[in-house]
Formats: sequence, C-alpha cells, structure tokens
Amino acid sequence: MPRGDKSDYTEKQKRQAEHIEEGYEDRGVSKKEAERRAWATVNKISGGGKKSGSGRGKKENKEPMRKGGRKGDRSHAAR
Repeated sequence: MPRGDKSDYTEKQKRQAEHIEEGYEDRGVSKKEAERRAWATVNKISGGGKKSGSGRGKKENKEPMRKGGRKGDRSHAAR
C-alpha cells in the first residue's frame, strides 16, 4: 500500500477521519494539517487500516478521542 492510500481503511475509519478533520478545521487548522492530524488520530485509535470482521484485530483505544474533547473544551479555560 503506497503512502496516502486509504483503500485498506474501513468505512467507519473513513467517517471518523472526516469528522475529526472537520473539527480541526472549525478550530482554524489548515485543511492539509487537519487531514494529517485526523488520520494520525484514526491510526492511534484503531492501529491503522484494517478490514472489518468478527473477532479481527484489537479493541479500539478510545483515549485519543477523549483527549481531543478535553483539549477543545473552552468552558474550563478560565480556571
């Protein structure tokens, strides 16, 4: 798989990356950097591209998503 090829990713992983990318863009990150960060986050969550199927691979690590939510939370910034 050449660098940048997303064909081995599942549809769920592609949706996750798109959603994460939109969040970064909303915060003012450039399109290219937002895409890079989004795929890095998806790779951290799922361990990289893989095919879906029962009992395949490892359990997802949800911590990167929780961390991003806490970092983006402005309500506690004044503390």
